[in-house]
Amino acid sequence: MTDESSVAESQGYQNTLDFADFPPIFVLPTHMNENDVESLVDKLERLQAPHTYDVAEAKLILGRVTKKRRAEYELRCRKLWTKEVEKDAFDIDSRMDVLDQPPKRRKTENSMSKIGDTDVAIVIEDSSTESEIEVEVRAQQEPTTREPVLRASPAVDDSSTESEQGEEPISEPMKGSSDARSSTPNPASKAAQAISPPRLAVEDLSDTVKVIKTEWLDDSLRSKHFLPLDSYMIYEGRPIARPANAIPPYPQDQPKPVIRLPPARSHSSVQVNEADIPEANKAILERAKADMEAKLAKRNGGRFGPKQQFQDKTFSSSTQSDRHRAGQLATQATQLLHQTTSEHDSGDSSELPEMPDWVKQNLKYACERSTPSDPPNQAFIAELKKIRLARLLTADEIGVRAYSTSIASLAAYPHRLTSPREILQLPGCDTKIANLWVEYRNSEQGALSAATDAEHDPTLRVLRLFHDIWGVGATTAREFHYDRGWRDLDDVVEYGWQMLNREQQIGVKFYAELLQPIPRDEVAAIASVVHAHGVRVRDDRVQSLVVGGYRRGKEGSGDVDVILSHPEPRQTLRLAHDVVASLEGEGWVTHTLQVRLTNSQRGQSTLPFRTAGGGHGFDSLDKALVMWQDPEWPGKAEELAKDSRAKNPNLHRRVDIIVSPWRTVGCAVMGWSGGTTFQRDLRRYAKNVKGWKFDSSGVRDRRSGRVVDLEGKDGVAESMEEAERKVFEGLGLVYREPWERCTG
Repeated sequence: MTDESSVAESQGYQNTLDFADFPPIFVLPTHMNENDVESLVDKLERLQAPHTYDVAEAKLILGRVTKKRRAEYELRCRKLWTKEVEKDAFDIDSRMDVLDQPPKRRKTENSMSKIGDTDVAIVIEDSSTESEIEVEVRAQQEPTTREPVLRASPAVDDSSTESEQGEEPISEPMKGSSDARSSTPNPASKAAQAISPPRLAVEDLSDTVKVIKTEWLDDSLRSKHFLPLDSYMIYEGRPIARPANAIPPYPQDQPKPVIRLPPARSHSSVQVNEADIPEANKAILERAKADMEAKLAKRNGGRFGPKQQFQDKTFSSSTQSDRHRAGQLATQATQLLHQTTSEHDSGDSSELPEMPDWVKQNLKYACERSTPSDPPNQAFIAELKKIRLARLLTADEIGVRAYSTSIASLAAYPHRLTSPREILQLPGCDTKIANLWVEYRNSEQGALSAATDAEHDPTLRVLRLFHDIWGVGATTAREFHYDRGWRDLDDVVEYGWQMLNREQQIGVKFYAELLQPIPRDEVAAIASVVHAHGVRVRDDRVQSLVVGGYRRGKEGSGDVDVILSHPEPRQTLRLAHDVVASLEGEGWVTHTLQVRLTNSQRGQSTLPFRTAGGGHGFDSLDKALVMWQDPEWPGKAEELAKDSRAKNPNLHRRVDIIVSPWRTVGCAVMGWSGGTTFQRDLRRYAKNVKGWKFDSSGVRDRRSGRVVDLEGKDGVAESMEEAERKVFEGLGLVYREPWERCTG
């Protein structure tokens, strides 16, 4: 007995399966750990079954997926595009034709046997390649022209299932008989009553890929013959060319063969003739080389996929050609700025408008200048924002900061641009921005090619889709697409719902609703309800203020940010928790996603200064993150009378309730009212100019770590707005109205 048979017998069955004519089999690692994959691969090798690590070579795929769509998705993840084979009605003729094609010589005896009321002829299979005697009984029924094959061996497992395609079972020799070839089966035997499954025609596996359950292999071994595939089939598809509009998911990790290479030698000492390498080894080495290139590219490009994917795109930067590109831009800028004749030809004036004071003084921080919500160069800025978003989604943090600085400077510039020389005088703008403006001005559509390419790039389209999910940032969006291979919200729901946190699940569930902007009157209505419940759980000295985009004058807000405070420090302790509980009681809050009481837990003191950083930003106050829905709507009583489960038609809204102690409420209001670049530059200004650390919970000296009191020991302002003015004054900044902080 062979070693393979011994191993099989130790598991409760004898190896009688012959995989000689089988196509390569691929093991799908989804829903398996490494031990499961290795165990299944070892089993195939012990059974001498053809196994491959390249899914493109396989025709049979063993896996644990349970749905057709998931199976097709896993193949697509491995760059194998298929089209599902549509199953026709049960084709008896084609099925029986398989039975009529004997794979081996038959010897038919003249004797007839009775099985019930059916006459059957004994058909004895004879094979020159098998030492065991194989017996089949072909039933002869009238008026049927084709005869079902009946198995005469007593060793038959009734649990075997029939399939459209199944390998002809191999039986053991007849025991207790001196001449197995002439022995007659027992008419009362179970085997004589069971119809053998149709033979698995290996040639039928040549043009389709079949994903089947792993149980098929174990059950076939126990039954000592290949069981039909139908009961184990998950998906059957025919390989096709990659669709032109397909967005290929990045392949997930797959088990690879362990390749042990000899010790490294210098290239000069070893000369390898490629012709001497066996073909099988070449394939393995090619796969190993591809894996190494992928790992190096991923390492160079960051955690989520190679940046080289966007290397040649107009909206991206390439570290390999930064110097060359900078030289080109400098050359172009020099030629551009000296071509004053073309400026006159296009109607430009050689006289530049008078620069504002912040340009003359080279004030580089956005918190030092006025930035209105409707700058005169808004259309050009909108194009730059598209490029900035592309940089954000492709993990180009340096590019994001550079574009943000340029956009904030352009937004603060009070004149309509007429010359690239104006741009070069603005802090944070360079020849690249100047050349982009020239391209924009000369474009018939008033657009930048980089912005247009970014909008139409299929990968960026997917990343933008994920980035718009509430609770999903750029990093997570890249993980969804590059690491998971997801391409739309359906993929997120079907394959990753349990991986999402509660915020992300709500963001996906109400995706369309949360993209709808909130009108100003609705924002004010929500804020008034929050204020009323703050008064209810405390007293009428509670103050509230709507911050964020609403305070900067936006007509439509993405969410509602409300700051609550109270002159008495003990009244703001756990206020966020109490307000949310009150709102839930009246049905205003449908989902409470987070209630953070970090400020209450540290005694409402200013965030401690850490020399190593920590990135707390402006989110160190007590905060409640909730989903809001107005519980009232017209006709509510009538609809509920007809249907007690009538659906509330009001849209869900995102609401953040921030609680600040009164003594630092000015910092909270200031930190939550400015645009993103305004907030960033406010921190940079406090650090570089004053030597302080600014946070929404207060200000600390970076040298001593002590609190810098800008609003009075316990807060002396009468209102939140007055407290904010004191912070501006304490920082040495000119007060800017909220609508002057729209840095974009």
